[in-house]
Amino acid sequence: MKQTFANVIIDISHEKVDRTFQYIVPETLKDRIKAGVQVEIPFGKGNSLRRGFVVEVTNQPEFDIDRMKEIAGISPDSVSVQSQLIELAWEIKKLYGSTMNQALKTVLPVKQKTKRREKKTIRCCLTREELTKALEEARGKSYRARTRLFEAFLETDQIPGEVVEHQLNITSASLKPLIEKGTVEIIRREICRDPLKGLQKEETGVALNAEQQAAAETFWNSYQSRLIQGPEGTSNRLSKEKTWLLYGITGSGKTEVYMEMMDRVLKKGRQVIVLIPEIALTYQTVMRFYKRFGGRIAILNSRLSAGERYDQWELAMKGEVDIMIGPRSALFAPFSNLGLIVIDEEHEGAYKSETMPRYHAREAAILRARLSGADVVLGSATPSMETYSRALSGEYGMLRLQSRAFSDSRLARTEVVDLREELKTGNKTMFSRCLSAHIQDRLNRGQQVMLFMNRRGYSSFVSCRSCGEAVQCPHCDVSMTLHKNGRLYCHYCGYSLPMPKLCLSCGSPYIAGFGTGTQKLEEMTRQMFPEARVLRMDADTTAKKGGHEEILSAFEAGEADILIGTQMIVKGHDFKNVTLVGIMAADLSLNTPDYRCAERTFQLLTQAAGRAGRGSKAGHVVIQTYQPDHYSIETAARQDYEAFYSREIAYRKMMNYPPACRMSAVLFAAKDEAALDSFCQEAEKRISRILEELSVSFQSIGPVNAPVYKVNDMYRKILYIKCENCDILDKIRDSMDFLMKYSTGAVQVQYDVS
Repeated sequence: MKQTFANVIIDISHEKVDRTFQYIVPETLKDRIKAGVQVEIPFGKGNSLRRGFVVEVTNQPEFDIDRMKEIAGISPDSVSVQSQLIELAWEIKKLYGSTMNQALKTVLPVKQKTKRREKKTIRCCLTREELTKALEEARGKSYRARTRLFEAFLETDQIPGEVVEHQLNITSASLKPLIEKGTVEIIRREICRDPLKGLQKEETGVALNAEQQAAAETFWNSYQSRLIQGPEGTSNRLSKEKTWLLYGITGSGKTEVYMEMMDRVLKKGRQVIVLIPEIALTYQTVMRFYKRFGGRIAILNSRLSAGERYDQWELAMKGEVDIMIGPRSALFAPFSNLGLIVIDEEHEGAYKSETMPRYHAREAAILRARLSGADVVLGSATPSMETYSRALSGEYGMLRLQSRAFSDSRLARTEVVDLREELKTGNKTMFSRCLSAHIQDRLNRGQQVMLFMNRRGYSSFVSCRSCGEAVQCPHCDVSMTLHKNGRLYCHYCGYSLPMPKLCLSCGSPYIAGFGTGTQKLEEMTRQMFPEARVLRMDADTTAKKGGHEEILSAFEAGEADILIGTQMIVKGHDFKNVTLVGIMAADLSLNTPDYRCAERTFQLLTQAAGRAGRGSKAGHVVIQTYQPDHYSIETAARQDYEAFYSREIAYRKMMNYPPACRMSAVLFAAKDEAALDSFCQEAEKRISRILEELSVSFQSIGPVNAPVYKVNDMYRKILYIKCENCDILDKIRDSMDFLMKYSTGAVQVQYDVS
């Protein structure tokens, strides 16, 4: 009989992932051993029993079997949050074709323990008489530091450490003999680094309208019917998890429905994770949730310091909070009794990881919910094609919000401007006549405007009028972007250089910037509307910590009339005084080499349009485009998702793209272009043979050059495989492993699933 082996991590924590040790799985435990199970194993020369976690089960021994030890047994408390996360890592590894080590580092993202900050207080241990005597003695011996300290103790017997150090100028060396004599003592108290410090809970709940209440009740009735009490001493959980789509138009109050669902789940003693796609959304989102739930919330995002991240993780681990809010990484919060995962704006591309494993937070959330016995709620006004398709088929539950949350709020009126006609009439500015008039009208009324340009920088590219060559990044196959500081930047690898005075190809002085970015839009706006107060929000203005909050809070407080920005300004924000949204170039996302370009254009335009008129004042949207007849722009102008879906799904079925099929991608990258070509040719032959042997219906495309062929000096190719069953990825990965053994190791291979 074939033996089974388990790779076990002896010590696992959030600081690091230690190396694995391989053990033989006894026949009696074969059916119970899987990734995530906590086991007891003999360890070291003395074979003392230690606890560890199984991270992988395999039939391949890594060492001499005769020298291997057997697993002693399964730990009685083997079901833990660590077990769940390790099992989740295993599922992610299988689905997305990464290594187990890559998956473990993903689900255990807080890698380094950070020492807690301490608050010190210096306390006097002397009586009043003893203190007076000690003060006289210090004065007599000219001990100036002690004199200052004892004089301060006459006012109070406890002094904050920072006052002693910075105001009284007393060093640790001066305190040391006093501590040794028992004259003073230091009281230490750990301080949690709290990024939410200063926020106040303000309300207990919000009255839902009839539509919102119906959605919340439908969810809760289903949730309660599946809620079962666990064995004595354990928490309750769902007998079967379920995924829901909360599909509501912009401004329909999806957040209020989330909070009602969360409140009911929390009252059952369970925990909640809320995922948001953008750091820019953290500020407003957290403010709204904090007003409802107060100190029960922890947050995660990449702008937190290492110490803040570690402290937030510790709060979750210790059960001191029961709501975690943040982008993708918040999905792996160490909650032991997870009951609900909410993914806001589930259609957003930010939920897709760009590094191995290339997981999608939506799919990973469903995997984690299955392991935890929890529900998943996906919310969007413009659901992804995959999610809406599954909701229509009944795989997901559907909850609809078809009207805005406030009775006096309506969807904004939308106007589409054909920029070709503007050019014919001699208007060569960035602003159509229609948009200019509406902006001036809003400024006269004291209302606010948002201008959306999906490209940062001053000019899109710099080109020579003599030879036509654009200045390209030497490390990437992309043109560089001119910024207002006079430097050219590559937005892929970060390389920069000063704006050249002569063409780098032919030496001509006729070199200039073309196209438009947010910086140039800001400059033109200030020129056309000099009386307007203008703010710009993009990756450049929000680079420093707190940059998002600073700009958004200023705009919300009415300190600016016009907010200019990239995608980050049009997602989820709720500004009651914004009555006009201008979309400067609706075609940008239509021209990307991606089968999802129409979907992303529709989503972006609809989300942008949804920022206008969210209060009692009527909203207006102006979409400027060179392709006014494209169905994604036409349906976005009407905010008609169903019409867009019917057109797009017909295209996907005709072209055999997801969700009409499943699509796997194998990505190859190498610094040596010739080595990459040779490896890809051999890989394509081997993969084709495997697919033919499996007798599955498939379509193979490539390997072809990636949309951006070179990034950071790495050449990249992609092989696409369309198939009904993505399990074939395991076979393909095995083939790649075989090829890699015989390659120079210079070719990197990654896997992706759509």
